Amino acid sequence: MLALLKRHLKIIKKDATEHPIGMGFLVLFILLFAFIEIWFDFARPPVRDWLAKNLEQIKIPDKNNYSFAVFGDNKNSHLTFPRLLRRVSNDHEIKFAMDLGDLVFDGEMEKYRYFFKQVKRNLRVPLLTAIGNHELRENGRGLYYELLGPFYYSFHIGNDYFIVLDDANEKGLDLWQLNWLKKQLKNSISYKHKFVFMHVPLFDPRNSKIPTPFFHHCLPRKSAEKLLKLFEKYKVTHIFASHIHAYYRGKWGSIPYTITGGAGAELVGDNPSHDFYHYLKVSIKGDKVDIKVVHIPTPDYNWADRIGSLIWIYVYAIVRFHGIQIALLLLIGYLFSIVFKVSQ
Repeated sequence: MLALLKRHLKIIKKDATEHPIGMGFLVLFILLFAFIEIWFDFARPPVRDWLAKNLEQIKIPDKNNYSFAVFGDNKNSHLTFPRLLRRVSNDHEIKFAMDLGDLVFDGEMEKYRYFFKQVKRNLRVPLLTAIGNHELRENGRGLYYELLGPFYYSFHIGNDYFIVLDDANEKGLDLWQLNWLKKQLKNSISYKHKFVFMHVPLFDPRNSKIPTPFFHHCLPRKSAEKLLKLFEKYKVTHIFASHIHAYYRGKWGSIPYTITGGAGAELVGDNPSHDFYHYLKVSIKGDKVDIKVVHIPTPDYNWADRIGSLIWIYVYAIVRFHGIQIALLLLIGYLFSIVFKVSQ
C-alpha cells in the first residue's frame, strides 16, 4: 500500500512539473469548489423571524373590506411563481398573501435563498407561510424555524380569525398542536369568520372519482375525521390547503374547502377544470367572503407539453442550484485527465 502511494506521488510530481499551468488551474478549481460548498452551508441566513416581521407589516385601514391571496406548492418555480407574485402585487386590494407550503424543493439553505430573493423582487405585500412536506427534506424543519418562525400560529384582523397549522408530516397533528388548536378555536368563537390554513388536505377530492391507490394525497382518515369534527364544532368558515398540485373546491362535511396547489410546481393532470397554475383572491366584505380563482399561464393540456414542462422545471432546478458545482467538477475531471495521465 505504501509503495503504491509513493508511486502515485511520483507520478503527480512528474506530471505537475510537466503541466504547471494545468496543475495551477486544477488546484484553483478544487479550492473554489470547496469554498462554494462551505459558503452554502455556513453563510449568514438570508432572513430571520420572517413570519413575525411580516405579521407586523400587515396594514389594513378598513378591516371589514379587504382582500388577501392564497396559493401553495411553488417549489422554487423559476417562471410561474415570480409571475404569480407580480400579479398579486399589482392587485392593490390584496393586503397580504399566504403560501401554503412546499416553498422549496427541499430544506437546503440555497433553496431558501432563492425563494426569499424571488419574494423580495416580485412581491410588495407581506407574505405568510405554512410549512409543507418538502420543507422537511434534508432535515429542513430546524432551518424553517430559524428562517421563518413557528410551525403553527394564529392571528386576527378585525372580526376574522386566522389559524395556520403544521400537518407537513402527512400524518396529522401531535397532541401539543391539537391542544393548541382547540384553544384557538375556542378563542375564535366570537369572530365572524374563522379561516384554517394547512398544507396537507383532510381528504383527497379525487378519491371518489378515480378510486385508485395513487390518489391518497391527504391525511390518514382517522386524523382527518378527528380534525373535521373539531372544525364543524366551532363552525370554521373555510379551510385552505394545497399539497395536491391542482385546484379543487367543495365541502368536507359542512365546512367549505379549497385546495390551491398551483403556484409553480409540476402539474400532473390534464383536466382544464383542475390542473392549472393559479392563486386565490379572498375578499372580505362585511359578513360575506368571496373567493376568486386567478389563472396564471399554464402549459397546454397534452401530455407532451406537460412532460416537457415537468422535465424543464427539474433540469432548471438542478442547474440553478448546483450549476457552478457541476461545472467545476467537470473542469476538475477534465484537468485531472490531462495533468495526471498515467503512462501505460
